[in-house]
Amino acid sequence: MATVEIVSFGFLHGDAPTADLILDLRRAFRDPHIDPRMRSLTGRDRLVRRTVLGTAGVRPLLTATTRLVQAYAAGPSVARIVIGSGCAGGRHRSVVVADQLARRLRRRGHTVTVTHRDLHLPVVNR
Repeated sequence: MATVEIVSFGFLHGDAPTADLILDLRRAFRDPHIDPRMRSLTGRDRLVRRTVLGTAGVRPLLTATTRLVQAYAAGPSVARIVIGSGCAGGRHRSVVVADQLARRLRRRGHTVTVTHRDLHLPVVNR
């Protein structure tokens, strides 16, 4: 079974990582950053996690991405699959999606590593 590497990141902090699949969460899913209560929080905080997972379309995206990884992993020469999960600042949506995707893939037997590239960076003022 292929090893899966998931990298959450913020497009405002630099280029997307080199990956087999990039999930660009910026336009399709509401940014928790717009709510002042969540602006300084991260995807590791319960309120942000609940908000992102409660956003229409996020759970179906996780299901579809899990299936896509299963399809990639079925390839005869795939040892590693890299997925980028990106939002604007890399602190909210991308983190939640990366962590939830990792959880789903581990349940299906994959070895998964998660790196939150920009989680430690300051909130981007927009």
